[in-house]
Amino acid sequence: MNHTHKLYRITYRHLGFIQGIGITFLLAVAAKYLALLPFLNILGQLVLAILLGIALRGVAGVPQKVMTGIQFSGKKLLRTGIILLGMRLNLADILAAGPKVFAIAVINIAITLFIVYGIAKRFGVDRRLGLLTACGTAICGAAAVAAIAPQIKASEHETAVGAATVAVLGTIFTLVYSLLYPFLGLSPSGYGIFAGGTLHEVAHVIAAAAPAGKEAADLAVIVKLTRVAMLIPVAIIIGCWETYRKRKQASEEGASQEQQNQEKGQPFEWKRLPVPWFILGFLFMSGVNTLGIVPVKLAGGLIALAYLLLAMAMAGMGLGVDLKTFGRMGKKPFLAGLMGSVLLSGLGYVLVLAFGLA
Repeated sequence: MNHTHKLYRITYRHLGFIQGIGITFLLAVAAKYLALLPFLNILGQLVLAILLGIALRGVAGVPQKVMTGIQFSGKKLLRTGIILLGMRLNLADILAAGPKVFAIAVINIAITLFIVYGIAKRFGVDRRLGLLTACGTAICGAAAVAAIAPQIKASEHETAVGAATVAVLGTIFTLVYSLLYPFLGLSPSGYGIFAGGTLHEVAHVIAAAAPAGKEAADLAVIVKLTRVAMLIPVAIIIGCWETYRKRKQASEEGASQEQQNQEKGQPFEWKRLPVPWFILGFLFMSGVNTLGIVPVKLAGGLIALAYLLLAMAMAGMGLGVDLKTFGRMGKKPFLAGLMGSVLLSGLGYVLVLAFGLA
């Protein structure tokens, strides 16, 4: 009888795990089809998956038994998706775009990171949430938030709030860009560089560049992917900074000398390095795509799978968000992100003019 009861508990737990993954899969698929609709296509599949997860939890709630599967999607599938997403990036295209485009991307990211994080800190936003908002605004929206979150041990609440914040801001600025394009005085190529260098998500860049034609759209995506490539060094730097900060904090709080010596005397382990190995996997897949050794159809399938896994991860994060907590945490990060986005847009416009790319 005891053996039967134990077997039932194991089966019940596994069933809940599978159901949790199944829920995130259904939300990801629903988000994909919703993203085909007018206006919603600006939000994109990843953002819609978060919003669907938040809405489902708010309306119907989430049974505790399925949370293990949902958390698996939010963490493990997230990293797998980021690795596979590297198939979208062609490093040769970034090199072909030239040093000016690379310089614009680096300057925009560096200044925006510091400014948004500084504003968030000034507003009293939690350090982790402020950093996620800064990275999402400066680099590549929800994907950057998702990639940086494990580096700083951010909670699901913080990750979802950060991703949703930059997604909403990106959507607003996409609409503003589309309306302002005729008045900016930029050529199609100049506008493409401007949009790709300043907007939050790839979906936002594509949508905003569309009114200027194919040349603008293609260049905008290349510039955007240059910013995406910067996610790798930024994630590593943040990981090192986080490790240094924790050690310094432990020292200031009076950690015993014995504990510090014990930590220093631990054998070297690769997994202890503050390196996001899944980001290096992303870089490896980018290299594979650049070499062209994977057939086009297979590469397209891997990219589609990457977005499905990322959407499942985002849905899992959304399902972990309590709306009351979101309302309490989301106002100040939104203001910080808004101010940072305005700065990023202005800076990007000035740089396009200054580098003679208008």
